[in-house]
Amino acid sequence: MLKQDKQLKPKSMIKRILLSIFMTWIMILISFAQKIEIIDYQTFSFGDGGQIKMLYDRRLRPQSVFINGKVYIVFNGGAEKGSADTKPKILIYNPGTRNFSEEVTLGPPKSDQHYCPVIWADQYDYLHVLYGCHSSSGTHLISKKIADIGKSVEDWSVASQIRHSLSYPAVYNIYDNKKLIYFRTGEHRSSWSYLISGDEGKTWSGPENDVTDLNMGGETKKVDNPLDLNEMSSYQTCLPGKDGKFLHVAFCYYDDNKKNVPEKFYNPRYNTKTNLDFKYNLYYVKINLQTHEVKNFAGETVKTPIDLDNANAKCKIWDTGWRGTGVPPDIIIDENDNPAFLHVISEDTPDSFNYYYVRYNNKWEQTVITPSNHFWNSGYLKLDENGVLHACLLVGHNKYNPKEGSMNSYGGGYIEEWCSYNKGNTWEKIRDLTPGNSEFVDWKFNNIQPVKDPKGNVIDGMLLFYGWKDGEAREAKAFLLHRKN
Repeated sequence: MLKQDKQLKPKSMIKRILLSIFMTWIMILISFAQKIEIIDYQTFSFGDGGQIKMLYDRRLRPQSVFINGKVYIVFNGGAEKGSADTKPKILIYNPGTRNFSEEVTLGPPKSDQHYCPVIWADQYDYLHVLYGCHSSSGTHLISKKIADIGKSVEDWSVASQIRHSLSYPAVYNIYDNKKLIYFRTGEHRSSWSYLISGDEGKTWSGPENDVTDLNMGGETKKVDNPLDLNEMSSYQTCLPGKDGKFLHVAFCYYDDNKKNVPEKFYNPRYNTKTNLDFKYNLYYVKINLQTHEVKNFAGETVKTPIDLDNANAKCKIWDTGWRGTGVPPDIIIDENDNPAFLHVISEDTPDSFNYYYVRYNNKWEQTVITPSNHFWNSGYLKLDENGVLHACLLVGHNKYNPKEGSMNSYGGGYIEEWCSYNKGNTWEKIRDLTPGNSEFVDWKFNNIQPVKDPKGNVIDGMLLFYGWKDGEAREAKAFLLHRKN
């Protein structure tokens, strides 16, 4: 009997080993299946006659708001064929019926793409739209009825002016249901600042000093040598913290060089004096919206307005070594309540680019996600409730060409979703989100953005972006991607 037991024991062990291997493979297959889960999306196009950035890049937000079960969307559209004179428009998307309302035109046609509208809802669900901001006051409208776009601009009231000059307005809900607007105060070389309203946009107030002024007004000084003219400028993005009491701000700098002095464009990495249109480095500050105190990531108070010397000394979180970008990064708040960024930047040559995930892990780290075909591609980054990172990116095989048509001058490509299951250390492509309709073959798309509610919570399963086919003709359309299930 003992002899039989000894003979059976190896067989039993082999069975256990085989069973263990089998179960391991099952777990791997289940895990892999979860990662490549096929989610069907329905693509809707709307808003004919769009121009460049008819839905804007990350600097200008938001362009939709979800209230009472519906999505209210603003955009620039309605231009005549071949024209860039677009109008600020609004419509409603009903996720239940998957239908759009008729468009309502809110203002006259203009050719400046910066005049793109933004939208938000106050605590009583009245809609607010601001458009026409490019070193100008713009027009602030409020719906006359709750959550209602009406049938014409006559169903909207003109609200009080927010400020005499705004560019790239980004509006957010913050603590105590107040509203914040972050913006550039004037033209390229001007400062960036913010205002807060506690009375639904009737009045606005802000800090004593602006947040940044990289050249401290240096463009107005008289100099004997053009190389001595300080024209340092920046592009910026921001996002409130989870409690709405702090604002996270990211920015990149560039020399505006209005007179196109070749020596001021010199890039030692690429050994060129050509204007590459690049913005450099990555800077970060955190603003206490109750006290207006500005601190760097280390928690050190930074004197405002911040000039470039101070930014380099105290606020720089990534020295990119003369690698450049066009659009500043998208921002999330990670599981450690730290900011993290999706950033596109040039590489070995000035026409090759990668997307990076930038985060703090005892030090600032940057991980490549995948290549980009343009430095103005504006993607979207999300951290879900399971700790999975999602990056919706513009990609393509076509190389950047600075002489390409005007519609292509700010990037564009196919849309892919990439995910990281290990806090951004590695990334993998999960799905292609490019509209599959036959009429959109060979189109390019850009400026991916989420749909959010008035508090800033992301509405899962919907994305907005815009697209076009002809690099010269300004006949773009806006798109909404909506998950089927």
